[in-house]
Amino acid sequence: MTQITDRLDQLRTQIAAAAEQAQRPSHSIKLLAVSKTRPADELRQAWSDGQRDFGENYLQEALDKIDALRDLDICWHFIGPIQSNKTRPIAENFSWVHSVDRFKVAQRLNDQRPAGTPPLNICLQVNISEEASKSGVLPSELVALATQVATLENIHLRGLMAIPASSDDPERQRAPFAQMRELLTRLQQLLPNAPLDTLSMGMSSDMEAAILEGATMVRIGTALFGPRDYSH
Repeated sequence: MTQITDRLDQLRTQIAAAAEQAQRPSHSIKLLAVSKTRPADELRQAWSDGQRDFGENYLQEALDKIDALRDLDICWHFIGPIQSNKTRPIAENFSWVHSVDRFKVAQRLNDQRPAGTPPLNICLQVNISEEASKSGVLPSELVALATQVATLENIHLRGLMAIPASSDDPERQRAPFAQMRELLTRLQQLLPNAPLDTLSMGMSSDMEAAILEGATMVRIGTALFGPRDYSH
């Protein structure tokens, strides 16, 4: 468990350094701990070290952890693929959803958000590298989708999420993140009443490049928890 504490300290230092290079305050970048396949006690350890935002990809696994950790003030983010028939538990149990790429899904999340709870914060997932193997709305179709989603009463359209094609070249890493920043700026101009303030982009291998191009939330799993265990 001390490894989690040490890694969390190291990540915060790296985020601060990248923020300084980008001439941004470090508090403008949120660390989202991607905790898929990790046991609840590891999340509890990260929480005790000050981590509050956790991202889960698999719904049933996430629901089990939410139940096990109800005594903690965790902000839960759903970041995995969304099946239309699984939207209700997502709408009922999460504060953020990063992987919306169809209006049908957004509308179901809106309609199934429990009365009396705050609007659900969502990011639209953009297939910025236009890879056939990845989910996400194409950049050319983003404005139409965002315009529809922004009309939903129980949804706060907060921004965009992307998982670009992987690259070991820092400059190649930065290019799609720069495109994402430009897309968000365009939406902010077109939808001035929407609370568009979030760029969810950057993972363990390309976090610094994402921060240099304006990421406000980096999704970190392996660099925090170590290699994932899929045996369960």
